[in-house]
Amino acid sequence: MNATDRLVLTALLDIPSVSPGDDITTIVQTALDRTNIVLEPGDVIVITHKIVSKAEDRYVDLDEIIPSEYAHRLADEVEKDPRLIEVILSESTEVVRKSRGILVAEHHLGFVVANAGVDSSNIDHIEGHSRVLLLPTDPDKICSEIQKRIQTETGVCVGIIINDSHGRAWRNGTVGLALGSSGIPALLDLRGRPDIFGVDLKTTQVGLADEIAAAASMLMGQGNEMRPVVHVRGLPYPLSEGKASDLLRSKQEDLFR
Repeated sequence: MNATDRLVLTALLDIPSVSPGDDITTIVQTALDRTNIVLEPGDVIVITHKIVSKAEDRYVDLDEIIPSEYAHRLADEVEKDPRLIEVILSESTEVVRKSRGILVAEHHLGFVVANAGVDSSNIDHIEGHSRVLLLPTDPDKICSEIQKRIQTETGVCVGIIINDSHGRAWRNGTVGLALGSSGIPALLDLRGRPDIFGVDLKTTQVGLADEIAAAASMLMGQGNEMRPVVHVRGLPYPLSEGKASDLLRSKQEDLFR
């Protein structure tokens, strides 16, 4: 571990609205230059999933969706648009919980999240159409690609995280979680390391990527802040291989499913 007593997070400046086909890596590097940040080994870049999904053109026009009979029945139960329900089902492997106004599903990437991550906030709505945005296709892969490009073009090894705001089973409020990561130990295993009394830790594993994602979310905001990328410096752990999918608990190990 690296000794550190300071973690510095900086929201990058003046990032424009992202459109399908835009290059996220170029957007990040341009924003770093504009914010006068020169990358150093061990830095981490956190990117909100919204701009990644927009660049991938993960929009769905609800007017083009024909709901199934099951989607109509489920929509009646949860009091949601059946077209939206059909999109949620198409992104899901399982409906985990449902109640009036609430539908929690397991996304096909493995995340258990409200509406399978399908969202309509902070996106451009074309007049006369109802659009929603899906999660990125493969967040871990995208993080790896961005990390490799930055290292190739700058010679600096950094960590990359794609984050999103998710609710939690036992607490109110959303927090930032890592949908994808590369170059950091997403699940940090501290088992075998001593505590302050020299006793070896037996079960401690830290969701490091989630902790970084949550910290970055405070700067990103949830409304009209337009701060979708955050630079992190001072991580007290060395960069290493890892991916956000390491954080997913299997259904067999999930006592609360």
